[in-house]
Amino acid sequence: MPLDAICLSALTAELREKLEGAKIDKVQQPERDMLILSLRGRSGNSRLLIAAGAGNARVHLTGESMENPAEPPMFCMLLRKHLVGARIAALEQPEHERMLVLDLDTRDEMGDLSRKRLAVEMIGRSANVILVGTDGRIIDCMRRMDFAGDADRRLLPGMIYRLPPKQNKRDFFSSDSETRRALADSADREIPVDKWLLDNFSGLSPLICRELAFRCGGRFETLPEQLDALHDTVANGEFTPYMLLDEDKPRDFSFMPIRQYGGSMKGEGFDSFSALLDAFYARRDRAERQRRRSHELSRSVKTMRDRLVRKLAGQTEELQRTTGREEIRKNAELITANMYRLRKGDRELCCEDYYQPDCPEVKIALDPLKTPQQNAAAMYKEYNKLKAAEEHLTVLIDQGEKQLDYLNSVLEELARAETEKDISDIRRELMETGYIKKAKGAKPERIKAQAPLRFVSDDGLEILIGRSNTQNDELTTKLARRTDYWLHTQKVHGSHVIIRCDGLEPPERTLEQAASLAVYYSQGRDGGKVPVDYTMVRFVRKPSGALPGKVIYTDYKTMLAQADEALAQRLKK
Repeated sequence: MPLDAICLSALTAELREKLEGAKIDKVQQPERDMLILSLRGRSGNSRLLIAAGAGNARVHLTGESMENPAEPPMFCMLLRKHLVGARIAALEQPEHERMLVLDLDTRDEMGDLSRKRLAVEMIGRSANVILVGTDGRIIDCMRRMDFAGDADRRLLPGMIYRLPPKQNKRDFFSSDSETRRALADSADREIPVDKWLLDNFSGLSPLICRELAFRCGGRFETLPEQLDALHDTVANGEFTPYMLLDEDKPRDFSFMPIRQYGGSMKGEGFDSFSALLDAFYARRDRAERQRRRSHELSRSVKTMRDRLVRKLAGQTEELQRTTGREEIRKNAELITANMYRLRKGDRELCCEDYYQPDCPEVKIALDPLKTPQQNAAAMYKEYNKLKAAEEHLTVLIDQGEKQLDYLNSVLEELARAETEKDISDIRRELMETGYIKKAKGAKPERIKAQAPLRFVSDDGLEILIGRSNTQNDELTTKLARRTDYWLHTQKVHGSHVIIRCDGLEPPERTLEQAASLAVYYSQGRDGGKVPVDYTMVRFVRKPSGALPGKVIYTDYKTMLAQADEALAQRLKK
């Protein structure tokens, strides 16, 4: 949902207390429509996230770490020039609009003090971040709006900055109780309450309009009391950061408990709006962000996989046709045994089948254009051809199934890739295995290999997890000691997990936590309890010529475990 005016007013009051007087140390732009300001203030260091994307516009403190591009965008470089070293003098929400303005005390080129403004507009598809100079003119903005856009709204460097035009609705915050009651009394009863609220008042989100309609039972007669209660809540600053969860997936958020969904959704409270927004968007956007980044590579791998599936289906069908070769060999032998009965031009042979206990009479079709010897030779040739085909197809199908299993494991890795480097590692692995061709004339990439994911159990033992098939091989066959413990989900694609235990048997709690991590970093993440095999590394080996990530192991035990995102975040280092 978009950040509505009421949530933003509560967030502004919260940020004002923490950020006023803080100094901007760094400016980063990890994505096209996202900024990170690193701040240093009285309450310590913090990071302010500013997003201006359609559907995810927001401002809040964040603890999420994000990967920055190799070269900063031009807008980021401009903000570094103007904002690094500036102090946040004030934060305000102009006229209950969905926007936040940061007043910044900085110095100009001559070293004189000056006041600049960073306006963050969070209004639907026109969300934007605008840097305004001392003279009120736009220095630049994240998303320029030129003369091809809305005639009433131009955002270009050098133009006077003006606030977004107001909606043609009544401001809920400035309305009094009598006015709201009079409007409700004169409302058209054919219109649903939530739609009427949305059409007549600014500052109310669709979620809040539906909640008010639910609480008044959909009746305009009892609506004024609910509006008065909401107005008092906002005026008194009685806000509760609240997230709605649909099967543990973030669905919506608000500044008050939401009752309209009954028991179909769970509610989760937070200590602050920054914590609420950070958790909501981190959970919701992580999968979408990685899906977008890995879309092209995933599509290529899926194309290869689907082509391989069709090829395997054809080979399997052809292999099934070879099962009748013994009947062909038997007919050839019967023709050879009854050669004295045949003449050239015969269309069939009627003889006893001495392969059966009671020797029944059988009929064997012949080619009249061939001699009996040629008919028998043709059948022997067909038999040998099918026999060779069976041997060849069996090998090809075995190889194809291994390749299919590998490509499915790559797709699983892409689905849980956390950074752009993870995707680059997978792309490089596919090039090394020959599934993706290297561009002609392209220089080999000099990319420092990533370290495995590192966790520390509650017992203090280090747990390492591979990010890709290639890293799984390196972790298991090179980095791990023979006396360490190795874990992997049973019959499900996933990462190799190593417990560094220096030859000692790991405590039961560490084994359970490592097994939970193995499920979390596997294809069975959303599948409830999953069996996890574990053994010492010395019992794990990689077959000669096997594809990346493929190992065999013995002397193992199995335990059931379930993915736990909170545990993974807590143990991650």
